[in-house]
Amino acid sequence: MAFGPVPSPSRLAPGRPVRVVEPAEWAAAGIPLLRSPREVVTGLHARHLPTPCTAVIAVLDPDERLVASASFTRRAAVRDGWELRNALLARLRRVIPHDLRRRSPVRTAVLLYCREGDGRWTVEDGAWMWALRDACVLHGLRCGAYITLTGGGWRILGEGRSGRSPRSAEHRAAAAGSVRPVPAALRHAAAG
Repeated sequence: MAFGPVPSPSRLAPGRPVRVVEPAEWAAAGIPLLRSPREVVTGLHARHLPTPCTAVIAVLDPDERLVASASFTRRAAVRDGWELRNALLARLRRVIPHDLRRRSPVRTAVLLYCREGDGRWTVEDGAWMWALRDACVLHGLRCGAYITLTGGGWRILGEGRSGRSPRSAEHRAAAAGSVRPVPAALRHAAAG
């Protein structure tokens, strides 16, 4: 299994390994397309109300119905997919048993990452992509879409599909109004 090229040393901290996936490699990997990406993004946004630096890992069945999901917030920017992969695996293990005994993966994991900036690829996105791909292998899942959610809307990296709604600013506007955000304890629950 290829884990992707290591970026040029000028982009890395000295002496520290970094695992990232470049956009061209991700696009060439044959990641399955979502049939209805807007529905998936809208559902995850409504369920988890992500704010910047929030990752939402979701497991979908073959019909793209949500089986389980979990969200968590990263306080510090991490540029190494190894650390992010461990965080994703920890959340997956809490919400759904692995599928390692299956001959081939049936369920698909997708990752929605809410962040500041525009929807273009960053080194941090590359680290999340590496983390998602590796976590899927280690949990017996198919690797699905990596979606960024910014103030400008959502974008599926490697596919070019995007939309203007939902976007990260919508949560801040809702929290400022009469709608109260979901308590953190409920944001980590598995789908029922």
